Amino acid sequence: MIIAKKLKDENISEYLLYMWQIEDLIRANNLDIEKTEQQIISRFDQPEDVKLEIREWYENLIDMMHREEVTEKGHLIINKNVILDLTDLHLRLLKSGTQGDYSEIYYKTLPFIVELRAKSSDKDIPEIETCFGALYGYLLMKLQGKEISGETQAAVAQISSFLRLLSQKYKMEKEGKLDI
Repeated sequence: MIIAKKLKDENISEYLLYMWQIEDLIRANNLDIEKTEQQIISRFDQPEDVKLEIREWYENLIDMMHREEVTEKGHLIINKNVILDLTDLHLRLLKSGTQGDYSEIYYKTLPFIVELRAKSSDKDIPEIETCFGALYGYLLMKLQGKEISGETQAAVAQISSFLRLLSQKYKMEKEGKLDI
């Protein structure tokens, strides 16, 4: 909760990846708040009132995961909405005649997006979600200690640069500093 709030204000891409990780941590704890308390919440060095807020946050996420039927896979609507917001901004940036830096990095990233989408069984997911899926998969591979090819590392570096710029533009827009 504390990290999520900070990331949402500072870097929407990191926020989304963090929230996907939280979904997986909740699943790893069988959507059980007591296990989540023991494995995650108890490790926060926070006063009891803050830990209670954190527990309530996790309880709400668990409840949403049940109601939205994403207990085994998939993402919460709150996270899907971030993808929709970023996709909307992405399309507006591409149409704008004033965002050449954005178009340039997007077109450098596009071959990687096309390759990833060709390998995917779900061809209908937005390009932005494809990028996040690639980064999240990369992070999981690193956590598992798997070997990562130079080709994959290059793709991830380009996608990361692209999403970093999109996140900066998102933050600028939220602050009223982006002229599209």
